[in-house]
Order: sequence, then C-alpha cells, then structure tokens
Amino acid sequence: MTFTRLDYALAAARRGWPVFPLRPGTKQPAIRAWERAATTGPDRIRAWWDQWPDANPGIATGRAGLVVIDLDQPKPGQRPPSEWDRPGITDGADVLAALAEQAGVRRLLLDTFTVRTRRGGTHLYYAAPPGAVLGNTSGTLGWLIDTRARGGYVVGPGSRVTSDDGQDGSYEVVCTAPPARLPGWLAHRLTPRVPPTTAADASQSGGDAVLAAVAAGPDQRRTAYATAALRGELDKVATAPEGQRNQTLYIAAVSLGQLAAQGLLDAAAVADALQSAAEANTSGPPNSSREIAATIHSGLTRGLTVPRRTRTPATAPKEAA
Repeated sequence: MTFTRLDYALAAARRGWPVFPLRPGTKQPAIRAWERAATTGPDRIRAWWDQWPDANPGIATGRAGLVVIDLDQPKPGQRPPSEWDRPGITDGADVLAALAEQAGVRRLLLDTFTVRTRRGGTHLYYAAPPGAVLGNTSGTLGWLIDTRARGGYVVGPGSRVTSDDGQDGSYEVVCTAPPARLPGWLAHRLTPRVPPTTAADASQSGGDAVLAAVAAGPDQRRTAYATAALRGELDKVATAPEGQRNQTLYIAAVSLGQLAAQGLLDAAAVADALQSAAEANTSGPPNSSREIAATIHSGLTRGLTVPRRTRTPATAPKEAA
C-alpha cells in the first residue's frame, strides 16, 4: 500500500503531535506562525493538504512534548573537528555512543520512535521530561548532533526533500515504538546553564526564561540594564526583515557577547535564546539551524574577545527599540 503525505500527517496527529505543512520538496514552513498554527485536528490538516498535496509534514516538537535528537551523516569531504577526530568517530551516531560511554551509560536507549532521514541520518524521538525547558541546539552535544524541542520542528516521516546538493531522499520510519522518556544524562546535558528558578519561569520559553534568570540577579541596576539589552536584541532578531536577518543576528550576538564578557549575561544561555529568536523569524525562507548557530558563534566570540566598557546607568534604561 502506498501512503500519501497526508496519511503521514494524520498518523502523526493521531499520536498527539501537532503538524503543519512544509513547502513541497523542502524543509521550509508553508505557512507563517507555524508553531501556533500546528494542529492535531484532521479537518484542518486535510484542508492544508488539499491546498498542497505534495507538502511535507512538519512536526512542532515543543507543542508535541518531544525532544528529537538529530544524528547527521558528514557531508562529502567533511572532517570532524579536532576534539572528535579519533578512531571510530565517523558520524553523529558514533558521537552519541561516545558521549554515552563518557557518561557511564552501558547501552543507549534506542527503543523509541525513530526516523531515517534523507541523507542516512537518524531522528530519535524522545518524550521531554516533565517541567523541563529544553530548546533547540546545534552541536551542543557534539559533532553532527542537533536537537529540536521547544520552539522547534522536525521534518516528519513520509517527507521527501529535494536539494541542490544532489542529496535528495525520503524520511522513513524505522521504529514505531512510542517515544521513550529522554534519558536523564541527555536531559542534564541539554538543560541550559541558566535554568528557570520558579514554576512561573518554567512556563516561559526561549529568551523569556533567560530574561527571568537575569532579572533575578542581586544588583538591580545591572540586571535591569542587561534585561533591557537582551530583550531588545532578541526582538530585533525575531523581527528582522528578509535580507537583514543574518547581519542583525551577528550584531546582536556581538553586543550580547560584550555584555557576557562583563559578567552581565551567560554566553551559553544567550546563544540558546538567540537561536530560538532567529528560528522564530518568519520573514522569508528560513536560514538553516546550522547557519544560524554559526553566525551566533562568530558574533559571540567577537563580543567576548573585544569587550566594551559598560557603565551601569543611574536609572533603569527603557527597552531597546
């Protein structure tokens, strides 16, 4: 029996995973505000696929309560960075196995819903731990490993992606087991270093959680300054028009990196917040998560190494425009 993309979208919805359409042959959302619009409602899903019969199904991971571990294959000619350039490390799956060994885990929990991606990689679907605020990462765990959780999405099974690199292919289910609970050692590694501190904070996501942590600092003038700066930069990144997004992101990363160099912000938490803000920008075709992460890394590195002198104002500043 041949299944259509609509069949796969409805199957995901029956699992309780909100879905939305991706542009045919791509990983890009076909609709704006995709996270809010994603649904498990069959009537709405059928209406979308009546409009775009060849649309790929996207799964809103945060709203689905999922953490998806994306284990990539290297691109032709791609070599591992020095820290992973060792025998037995050839792809993201090898890196994950090495991380498990370092953590003292005897066997990986692989009996979970699993999808083989178009280039031979793997999506491991896990259930997010209760109360955890986990976002999206690119390379945080290690070489060729990305994660998608709150504020993110994955290309769902049944999709077919056509690309300029000649690596066309389908996303196929290879294990239909229900998502297992995300292993504790992975949850620990993925938990931001500036976590929410109250139950109210736990309901916030992305930059909001970082802002809440910054505002809880003891020096109210310094924290007010850092809070306003962070909020302003995240807003600029999330709303930058097409053609200016990458430059806006780089400038924001440099600026916030300079504040991190002064001890006003945590660089790792800032990186996660910027990643979420950039991925939420829907002005035109989105940049890839890896491109976004590379821009953030470059900007933060610049800001951390060339800090500015920051004088705390006598009164809390207004929010940046």
